[in-house]
Order: sequence, then structure tokens, then C-alpha cells
Amino acid sequence: MRVKDGLLSLGVGSISKDFKMKVFSVYPTVKEALFYERLSDNMVRCTLCERKCEIVDGGVGFCRTRRNFGGKLYTLIYGDISAVESRPIEIKPFFHYWPGSTALTFSTWSCNFDCVWCQNYHLSKAAPNPAKAVYHSPEKIVELALAYGDAGLCASFQEPTLLTEWVIQVFSLGKSRGIKYCCYVSNGYMTLEALKALRDAGMDGLKIDVKGDCETYMGYCGGADVEKVWRNAAEAKRLGLHVEIVNLVVSGVNDDENTLRWVIEKHLKHVGPETPLHFTRYFPAYKFHNPPTKVETLEKAYQMARKTGVLYPYIGNVTGHKYENTYCPNCGEKIIKRYGYYVLKYAITEDRKCPKCGTKIPITGQFLGK
Repeated sequence: MRVKDGLLSLGVGSISKDFKMKVFSVYPTVKEALFYERLSDNMVRCTLCERKCEIVDGGVGFCRTRRNFGGKLYTLIYGDISAVESRPIEIKPFFHYWPGSTALTFSTWSCNFDCVWCQNYHLSKAAPNPAKAVYHSPEKIVELALAYGDAGLCASFQEPTLLTEWVIQVFSLGKSRGIKYCCYVSNGYMTLEALKALRDAGMDGLKIDVKGDCETYMGYCGGADVEKVWRNAAEAKRLGLHVEIVNLVVSGVNDDENTLRWVIEKHLKHVGPETPLHFTRYFPAYKFHNPPTKVETLEKAYQMARKTGVLYPYIGNVTGHKYENTYCPNCGEKIIKRYGYYVLKYAITEDRKCPKCGTKIPITGQFLGK
């Protein structure tokens, strides 16, 4: 993807060359990017995500968070945090990853997708503005997590890939200070280079939102290669990360049986039967106003997944539904009872087995609930 124009507006009228120099030397949220290559004196290619935007001097990429200045690529959001909150890990949703715990969750601005039903569009559709940014140091975020008693750090709300340069420092520092886990809630469109750098910095959990099949990505999400998403899911498993997959089932878009079957088959092929697969209910948001997903459609997807071989399918955004619980795939015993993101019962043994039949249950980390 070649980006030929799009000077970043800093909200201060016309921008002189001297002022540009001041921006790049003074604002702490503007920092040279880690993931790019120079193509010529005035052209660079961003290698943070699989869009791989080619950006001319003065231009920005698709996500609006990367700018070429003088033949160097800069991130405009280094430590520019749009939201920060301590939240249950189940709300991500992660159901097999440090159950009962909380993670300090944070985000920045913009996105490398353009989903028309985005729930957090007030963050993902907003371009960064270094002149108004409030910088958060990695030390501040880690100290907040420790002060709140959070077990983990989680980049979420909008696409965390864009914040990777800063997150690498946060995760590395967090692990050195005793934080138990670090994770992304992502669309899974980072490059392999970025994924491996995050793993090396301490990321050990990745929840990937799979939007649907190729037509869904092209028609509703700004275009992307869904095969790269599945490739990253498989590579994350190979690298030793805990992976969970979420499929937002949208009425009239990806809720037909063929698309659901396609997602299930891809899931089994790339991440295997023990990886949790969440079918989540859509509600109207942003520019999309189709009616909410029928619960019956989600139940059909759940049953299709179980029959095809997925051991741990779930239904999301239907609080109190029986399919938000975890059942032993061997004997059917209810081993985790949930109500939304609350864990009401946790019956898995300390050695991670079903208490009734002894089947090994794939849980990463220990239960940290009450």
C-alpha cells in the first residue's frame, strides 16, 4: 500500500519546517519507529503490520500513527494513552488464561482496520495529535498495575499493534517487576517481525478477533488478507503464546452456515482443537445498524464447532448463557461457571484436571479469583 499524501495535522494551523523540527525533537510521544525500511531518500515502508504502507516524506500510513519525516519513519503515539483501567481478564475475553485475575488495560488512538461496526470507534477512529497528547512512561503504567494489584498488563480497546514500540518497553519492565502475564487483544494483523519482538519482550497471551471470511474483510473492514491473521495465530502458538480466537458474528454479514463452518475449519487447522473459540454477539454500533445477532445463530455456531472437533467453544455477549461456562470435553462436567466476566465457580484441580474424570484441561496460569 503506497501512501502519497496526508500531512499530519497538529491542530496549530500551518506548520513551518522549524515547527516540524520542534515537534520531532520535543514531544515525547513522537519517536523513531522500530519497524520500517528505507526504500529511497524520501520513501519508507512500514513493517509493523501486514499493510506494509509505503509512505513518502511528509505522509502518514493507513493507520495515521506512522509518519515519514525526512526519510525516517516515526510513531506518533509512543506512550500516548487514550484509556487505562483495571479489568477482569475474562472480559477480553480470555477464558483459559489466568482465570479470575485482573489486568491493567490500556490503549492509544486509531486502527489499521476500518470496521464499520467498531464498538470503540471513539478511540479507533480518532487520529493522534502529539500537540495534545498526555505522555505515559512505561514506569508509570507498571507502577499503576502494581498499585492496583493487577496480575497482568493488557493492550486492548483499539488495535494494540500500533503501540508496539512503547509496549515492548512496558512488557519487559513489567515482567522484571513481577507482573505475571502480558497480553494483546488484537486483530492479529501484525508482521511476524513485530510478533516475535513482542514475544521476546514478555508477551505470552494473544486474543485474536477473526472478522469472518475474505469477503467480510474486504467489504467491511477496510480490506486485509485474512490468511495472514490465521498465519499469525498459528505462529503465536508455535512461539509458546496462549492463544484464544473470537469471531464476532454479525447479522447479515458472517452469520451464515458456510462462513461459520469456514471459521471453524480454519481454527482447527491453524490453532487446533484445544484452543478456545468464542462466538460473540454483535450489537449495532458506529456506522452499522443491522439487528443484534440472534442467540439461536450463536448456539448453532457453538454446536457446529463441538461436532467438528473444537473442544472449548463459547458464546459471548449473552450474559448468563450456559455456553459461557467451561465443560470437560470428556465427561461434560461443568468445571468453570461464569456469569458474564465473573467466575462463580472454579472446579479445576491444582494440576489442571477435571475433578470428575481426570482429563487434562488446557489452562495457562493459576486461578486468581476469590
